[in-house]
Amino acid sequence: MPQRTDRLALSSEVLGTVLRDQAAVAGDDTYLRMDERTLTFDDVNTTVNSIAFGLTELGVGKGDRISVLMENSLEFVLVALAANKIGAVWSPINTSYFGHWLGQAIEGSDASLLVVDDRFVDRVLGLGADGGNSLKRAVVLGRSEVVEEGGIQWLPFAQLDSGRTDEPNVDVEYADLATIIWTSGTTGRAKGAMLSHGYIPNQVPAWLAMKDARPGDVYYSYMPMYYGAAWLSIWEGLYAGLPVALDKAFSVGGFWDRIRYYGATQALVLGAMLVYLLEAPASPADRDNPLRICGSAPLPHELRGPFIERFGLEGMWTGFGQTETPLAVISGALDTFKPGSAGRPRDDIELKILDDTDREVPVGEVGEICVRPRIPFTTFSGYFRQPDVTLETFRNLWLHTGDLGRIDEDGEVFFVDRKADFVRHKGRNLSSFDAERAAIAHAGVYEVAAHGVPVDELAQEDELKLCVVRAPDAALTAEELAAFINDTAPYFMVPRYIEFVDELPHTPSGKVQKHLLRKRGVTPETWDRVAAGFEVRR
Repeated sequence: MPQRTDRLALSSEVLGTVLRDQAAVAGDDTYLRMDERTLTFDDVNTTVNSIAFGLTELGVGKGDRISVLMENSLEFVLVALAANKIGAVWSPINTSYFGHWLGQAIEGSDASLLVVDDRFVDRVLGLGADGGNSLKRAVVLGRSEVVEEGGIQWLPFAQLDSGRTDEPNVDVEYADLATIIWTSGTTGRAKGAMLSHGYIPNQVPAWLAMKDARPGDVYYSYMPMYYGAAWLSIWEGLYAGLPVALDKAFSVGGFWDRIRYYGATQALVLGAMLVYLLEAPASPADRDNPLRICGSAPLPHELRGPFIERFGLEGMWTGFGQTETPLAVISGALDTFKPGSAGRPRDDIELKILDDTDREVPVGEVGEICVRPRIPFTTFSGYFRQPDVTLETFRNLWLHTGDLGRIDEDGEVFFVDRKADFVRHKGRNLSSFDAERAAIAHAGVYEVAAHGVPVDELAQEDELKLCVVRAPDAALTAEELAAFINDTAPYFMVPRYIEFVDELPHTPSGKVQKHLLRKRGVTPETWDRVAAGFEVRR
């Protein structure tokens, strides 16, 4: 861990004071990079202070909310840190939203100000009176004039430059909200997870240890900034005094070039991104990169070794977590762990596997992963203006993750499935995660998602369906894939239905939106094992 982190005892500080102190002791060190732009800790602190006073001049104060509709940019980070300096709460909006979804996101945050990229202004104006848009003022990155349009005053981003570089000196406490991050919506409508100022420093020591962070490390992040995963590197770099390189999006073809460009030593790849990188054509330059440590959650055990070997890494970390409880379970980059294990619970988090009545299940049995903090503000502070959902999530004093798992006799935690994705078939609980692993083992499968299809004749029962993206140039048939699974996996993992699709619906963080696949159900393009007369061998 970098020495300055110990010297400043940053784990006891909130975001604004950490930035101030880092600027004082390491002002000339690089903090943020994006393409050719580089900002030191002093640059960031000075600009953030100016923006903080600019926000104050626009009437934004402690506890007020700011909606942010922007692509990844240095300005996005600066606005967020400036809001936190004055105790305001920033709430990012998914940049793919428009129409009803966009109006709902703006209204849902009840923001006093919108900060927006110029390219998204027309979307906001398009909401009109029917969009429920009560905004009266917005700051636009990419415009230079003040405009009154659609009942909104549109101000240029330069309006935030107050010219003041002294500290705002607003009293911000651990319990105060820092941000509202909207969950990824893999199971339906997103919810606003409220994260306190205490939530962030409580995670940093575990993250640094998990990643074997060292002086000289450079973080690389391409995750969209309206998701919590994008901010892990930004916050970690702030607390540890390490540089963070940012890009707008993930690119399979450009990933390693960007790693080399920035000299990045730390990165995160999520979900299908890991598979995409491994399935890209091999190159003699694969190991010619500075990346030292990479993380992935989940991290299929059979892919960890090949990824490390092919790209010349020192190690890979994994874990289990959500925006509500980030990486409650961790396995360090240099650790050894069992196949399928996500690691062990953090010392500051209590974790149990509970049944549907919130009683602990025996060791090795499957139940819902539930957690609670041993230290205040280690988990989220509830869902914004959804007290009923918050109460249900925290019922019986346990935070219910909605994920199924098990703990073995050594205390290692194994993720089994999303509770909503568990398939109940002929009295058997079938993990869609296991079904996907059985299918992805075929060379002709590029990506796959498994889910249940309700059985009309029997309530609470499902048939298993696989939605499959073929590997490039593969001519795989449904019968061939079913036979392969029958030969290499338990018979009950042979699906009733298989459908080949061009792509799966993903959230920007790489998670498959299975609720959309379940809604799609069986289509005319779906292969039916029963109708085809395929016999499963037991």
